Amino acid sequence: MDKEMRQEKALRLDGRYLRMARIWAENSYCKRRQVGALVVKNKMIISDGYNGTPSGFENVCEDDNDLTKPYVLHAEANAITKLARSHNNSEGATLYVTASPCIECAKLIIQAGIKRVVYGEKYRLDDGICLLRRAGIEVVLLDTDRINNKIDEERE
Repeated sequence: MDKEMRQEKALRLDGRYLRMARIWAENSYCKRRQVGALVVKNKMIISDGYNGTPSGFENVCEDDNDLTKPYVLHAEANAITKLARSHNNSEGATLYVTASPCIECAKLIIQAGIKRVVYGEKYRLDDGICLLRRAGIEVVLLDTDRINNKIDEERE
């Protein structure tokens, strides 16, 4: 298999995992934004997360003024902290997340040993992406609509 075909196959796999993260985001009770994340290592999903309140808290993310409560966990943080309670190791893994990580999640990603982040849409701030790149982590913005259209064209 030549290099171009391998890259195309890897891109399709990235698209599939990102679509799965979008589906996982549907588990979130947050009204303002639903975000999903998957941690993948050696083509196996080793953790998942979505934004929401900590375990044992009421599943309401926004206060009476529709502002996000300060203790709501981001999808990335949820997925990474789940790893701490498992026997899995995220060293060298890829994180698929529906929105680009904030600076706080970027710090967790770096400390977790994740080496690659694939995201589907930009968060309003880019400081998290800048920090990840500074740490040598590969960061990829993936346009899944473009990939899906290309796959559909090839099937016709």
